[in-house]
Amino acid sequence: MTDGEFGGEAGGAVGRPWGGPSAEGRGDPFDDALALANGTSPTRVRPGAGPEATTVTTPYAAGGAAAATSSATDSGGDAPYTPDDPFSPDDPAAARSGPSSSSDPSGPAAPVPPTGTGPRPTPAAVPWHTARQLAERAVPGPPAPETSLLGEALGRTLAAPLTALTDLPSFDTSAMDGWAVSGPGPWRLDRPADAPEASLPSGILAGHAPAEALLDGHAIPIATGARVPSGATAVLRSEHGEVRELSDGGRRLYAPRPAPPGQDIRPRGQECRRGDQLLPAGALVTPAVLGLAAAAGYDELTAYRRPRAEVFVLGDELLEHGLPREGRIRDALGPMLAPWLHALGVEAAPPRHLADEADTLYAALAGSTADVVITTGGTASGPVDHVHPTLRRLGAEVLVDGVAVRPGHPMLLARLAPRRHLVGLPGNPLAAVSGLLTLAEPLLRTLAARRPAPPYRTPLAAAVAGHPRDTRLVPVAYRDDERHGLTAVPLRFHGPAMLRGIASADALAVVPPGGAERGTELELLEFPWSASWSAGWEPGWAAPAGPYDPPEATGGRV
Repeated sequence: MTDGEFGGEAGGAVGRPWGGPSAEGRGDPFDDALALANGTSPTRVRPGAGPEATTVTTPYAAGGAAAATSSATDSGGDAPYTPDDPFSPDDPAAARSGPSSSSDPSGPAAPVPPTGTGPRPTPAAVPWHTARQLAERAVPGPPAPETSLLGEALGRTLAAPLTALTDLPSFDTSAMDGWAVSGPGPWRLDRPADAPEASLPSGILAGHAPAEALLDGHAIPIATGARVPSGATAVLRSEHGEVRELSDGGRRLYAPRPAPPGQDIRPRGQECRRGDQLLPAGALVTPAVLGLAAAAGYDELTAYRRPRAEVFVLGDELLEHGLPREGRIRDALGPMLAPWLHALGVEAAPPRHLADEADTLYAALAGSTADVVITTGGTASGPVDHVHPTLRRLGAEVLVDGVAVRPGHPMLLARLAPRRHLVGLPGNPLAAVSGLLTLAEPLLRTLAARRPAPPYRTPLAAAVAGHPRDTRLVPVAYRDDERHGLTAVPLRFHGPAMLRGIASADALAVVPPGGAERGTELELLEFPWSASWSAGWEPGWAAPAGPYDPPEATGGRV
């Protein structure tokens, strides 16, 4: 599927409103993924199958129970995972869902009908890599670039190459404090033409153009960054010269060794010539780029604007201040997501806390003008999980509804309007980070015209258990190993509701189904910062031994 096909204003809609027809039989993996997301994937029929084989969809039901049943079927009759299993498809830690409506507490959870009209098909989870590709291609590209003052361009992406508007340096410049000299020494020390007769010769200062050419055999004091006078052949550093008074009242400069031509002079155009390309289009505007642009003569830059995001934190059980009490817990995602989005180059206002009310969520989504709305919690099918019914009520298009990844399985991506999207994150912290890096980061990267980071793989310092069928994302920290070099150490606190692991992590390791042995090179999703030093790490320290950190991985230290 081309970018034009995939969507937005350039090529029409992708996905579909709930209940609409899906594109079937086209053989495109992205179409297949969208059909899976919408729960309309046709039943696979063996060649020659009879007319009784028909296309079916699964009615809207509580994702956990249905997924558990389908998992048992897909695995060849294996028993479904129990809720005590951290990889359980109906693990309540995978999303903030309400209590089960099952009348039998010992039996499987019964489906809980959502608010809104009509059934929602139970989605089939999209493979993790496919979900990231779908998010990256959900928009055909960034919006039109804008021209802004230098100070406003930080964090944006250049829409055109940065071309030098002047030579750098724009004139021959002294690289050191000392004397500009002409020819071999010793040199007669000149007094600047504008200096008072009784004063000591101050020489040529930065920002002042020399008035006269320097004659052969003469020298004049010069400051770092000052323009070298014509006729000068070198700059003699102040610590390398000696000034002696002459009997006629003049002064002479001596040096213990010759000053070769060009010594300590930055020649005009040494760094670049006018018209040279300094940076290509697509380069990220960093503080250093702002300095280069200013030096090259720019007052403004043409760049793609930073995407705008809103964060809606859902849940009546969440507290914004104080200690947990009376069954309520602190909101950990609100303080985390906005700074994380800023680190990704996104403009994000402080998060908004919304009550668990369908109309409240509907009003917030309908009134948002952000490029991307990020919600936390409410992506499952519990009695207060209003995200799916509200998207249906808004006529949104589902692009991804469930990803084959642990944690974070019930994440979703939907199009609210052309170039406006929603990313639904699960309510647990590590599951939310999984959704942020799986769906939000690729989408926002495309909107910001940022280049994807090159694939990075690092060997594991210890074995990691995996899910039988799904990808698993595990927090890891970089450590130097005497034998293997840089390795990724899996961290202990990696449960869906835990923050301790990711607070000390440098990246998430992408663990394939079945797990990975020690020494296996895995793909890493790096965080936009390094946590090792801020977490108190020092050479020789390793994470405490745990389920995925055997003693041999920590050098015997626990």
